Amino acid sequence: MDSDDFRKYGHEVVEWIARYYETIEKYPVKSPVKPGSIKAQLPDNPPHMAESFEEFMKDFDNVIIPGITHWQSPDFFAYFPANNSFPSILGEMLTAALGAQCMLWETSPAAAELEEQMMIWFREMTGLPDYFEGVIQDSASSATLAALITARERVTAFKSNSDGLSASPILRVYCSSQTHSSVDKGAGIAGIGRRNVVKVKVRDDYSLDPAALREAIDADIQKGYTPCCVVATIGTTGVTAIDPLKEIGEICCEKGIWLHVDGALGGTALLLPEMRWMTEGIEYVDSMVINPHKWMFTNFDCTVYFVRDAASLIKTFEILPDYLKTRTRGVVNDYRDWGIPLGRRFRALKLWAVIRGFGVEGLQSKIREHMRLASLLKEWIEQRDDFEILAPVRLNTVCFRYKPEKFPESGLNNLNEKLNHTLNDTGRMYLTHTTVEGKYALRMVTAQTNVTENHVQNAWKLICETALSISSENGTINIH
Repeated sequence: MDSDDFRKYGHEVVEWIARYYETIEKYPVKSPVKPGSIKAQLPDNPPHMAESFEEFMKDFDNVIIPGITHWQSPDFFAYFPANNSFPSILGEMLTAALGAQCMLWETSPAAAELEEQMMIWFREMTGLPDYFEGVIQDSASSATLAALITARERVTAFKSNSDGLSASPILRVYCSSQTHSSVDKGAGIAGIGRRNVVKVKVRDDYSLDPAALREAIDADIQKGYTPCCVVATIGTTGVTAIDPLKEIGEICCEKGIWLHVDGALGGTALLLPEMRWMTEGIEYVDSMVINPHKWMFTNFDCTVYFVRDAASLIKTFEILPDYLKTRTRGVVNDYRDWGIPLGRRFRALKLWAVIRGFGVEGLQSKIREHMRLASLLKEWIEQRDDFEILAPVRLNTVCFRYKPEKFPESGLNNLNEKLNHTLNDTGRMYLTHTTVEGKYALRMVTAQTNVTENHVQNAWKLICETALSISSENGTINIH
């Protein structure tokens, strides 16, 4: 493909993208294909001779698109937002065109300095303290792993990287039972061990109970264990609970424990001044992660990781073979020392495009609207006697279940699971579930970039109609 062909096909791809977003609601939100059906349409062997881009796009439309679940559909209410936007797409295209390897300042000075400035912008936009220094990671899982490893190094006087953990005491990590599974995974990878992740009980609102945390830490110290890290969450994955940072932080400060905050989803809400109550106690926090690729309209991957003590982070991850030595070391930020990978993408470019493309007010407006829609859905659910809310609605997620009159409690989980699958099989919407105190909960997230009240209203109408239909099939009389 030469430059003329690239220009021709590039225009066609941009046109395809624009048309896709204009017509995205015609697709079934959740892909209906069966396991193995996409692979069965692909050749067993790669082509020996070059094929045309027309052939590629034909197969893209006919083979790939039917197997795509459309996360950018405004009828996507499942899991968590993994949002995109036109400014982000264009920024990503430029990143791909440059093909820069951004491991060092010298390998792309603009990439390093733009990333540094974007972290300053992001810190200002979210009201975080100016002593935090930031870096862009690929995902919250990687950022949390970086926090766990840094906490491990600090508590072992930076000896475990060189000597291993065999001579160290048993390290312990604390989080609530609602915390994301990346903490368990990270503890395993960091050599701390999943069995040493202590799941602290939660309060009635599903936030971590500080009194129970203190009890768990004190009990471990008496056993000879060494507390290493506490992970608090702003917006847990299941029910978007918000842990009390101040009370947790006071304990961590007293005990000398690293406090990491997982704000992967909820941290974006800090763009709203009225939501910054969530970070009361931020002065105790050692590190924090927020995902613009969830709720800030920046396509995956783009995770912002802030750390109070950047020197400890760098000391944990730096390694300096001859080929990475430069004359600018110590004068600039070489971000390959700020995390696990050596290789780094130019992620700051698309974040820059999004912040400039929306402006702070535009971002705030979108986020406020998504939260309003969640509150509105909550009101609609509460107006009916045959549905119930199962967790507080704090951000953009509503957890609820169908509970028709006189239906036995023992059968409600199966009933709601059937309702969930029936809704998704229509192709008109997609939502997922969680479990709240043993109850199967439908989990609806109103945070897709272009979702409107009309989309949420149509989804709620479909939920009610489908629930009534299922009730009739089960011989349940629904009076609504």
